[in-house]
Amino acid sequence: MNEISKKEQLYELIRANPFISQQDLAVGLRLSRSAVAGHIASLIRERRLLGRAYVLPDKRPVLCIGAANLDRKLRTIAAMQLGTSNPATAEEVYGGVARNIAENLARLNLPTALLTALGDDGAGRALRDHAETAGIDMRGSLNLADTATGTYTAILDERGELVVALADMALYDRMTPEFIDSRLPQRAAASMTVADLNLPADSVSALLDSARADNVPLILVAVSQPKMARLPADLTGLRLLILNRGELETLAGHALPTEADVRLACRAVQARGARDVIVTCGSQGVFHTRDGELAWLAAHEVDVVDVTGAGDAFSAAVCWSLYQGSQDLTLACRRGLKVAAMTLESHETVSPMLASDILDEIQDFYPTPIPPMPPLPPTYSSFEPPLFPHKD
Repeated sequence: MNEISKKEQLYELIRANPFISQQDLAVGLRLSRSAVAGHIASLIRERRLLGRAYVLPDKRPVLCIGAANLDRKLRTIAAMQLGTSNPATAEEVYGGVARNIAENLARLNLPTALLTALGDDGAGRALRDHAETAGIDMRGSLNLADTATGTYTAILDERGELVVALADMALYDRMTPEFIDSRLPQRAAASMTVADLNLPADSVSALLDSARADNVPLILVAVSQPKMARLPADLTGLRLLILNRGELETLAGHALPTEADVRLACRAVQARGARDVIVTCGSQGVFHTRDGELAWLAAHEVDVVDVTGAGDAFSAAVCWSLYQGSQDLTLACRRGLKVAAMTLESHETVSPMLASDILDEIQDFYPTPIPPMPPLPPTYSSFEPPLFPHKD
């Protein structure tokens, strides 16, 4: 077989598995390691590969980093009685902010990978199988034999009100800066990184260090008010921070009752180095930074079936819009509100109706005039359901 056909055969093997080793390529093609390296160098010069991890130009994924949980909801059938057994209904769904965003992106037809931590148990295997079936690349995730997969369990009364919630998510503390560094080839292969704040603070800092060095856009998504403490003081290199109003209040250290207050808080985040900020306000809509100011978009009016996952769907659609090359956050938020509305109308955490052509239909035009922002209520209800006050 001539050298040209050998190179083409090597290229096809890399297309099938972008993380294949040079040793495996050499064995499969009956070539020396030096010959394989020469062919790879030639493909990189031709821009058919983009360097580390043999990144193919049309295959660079969005890399999501953070939580993948098994969420359980237990609801009593009659009035709850403490200290005894209560008849109840039970539901289990796949959750976790990073996982939810990854599944939405995969359904929107983007190449998507997820770095998370899973226990060596039934829940971990089910989460992995479900993700891979959805088209999410799980290679590189941390598999822990000595701990259980993350879970979030909510106990509800007969009215659906939260009685108590239990979160077992300590395993994400094992996603240390050393783990993040060990996945450098996979991270370098990404077109964009989306991380949630279930990661340890030092790991979030490590991702920001990488974003400053390699210019791969980094988007951080908040998960709860207590975990805002994991956001580093220096946000230089951060393309976008997505959080809700309550989380922004925690970051600011005080209530934000007016639009002017939200604007000043967003400017403070930008002064710390973040390029842009999106603040979700539940059923009302979203704020976002735009040309040094603060823009407002109202949410869609929908018949809500289940609010679970709508906030993560919003974040995914924003990421999808940025992935397409548009830097217009107003367009990105309009797309996000569309996908959030679809999720609110679905029984599923990720709407099965999602497809990229739905977002293609939303182009860069804006209503004139933009509807005014209604007064902000003193209490805040996010996209996430009351029974999950912390998205985690």
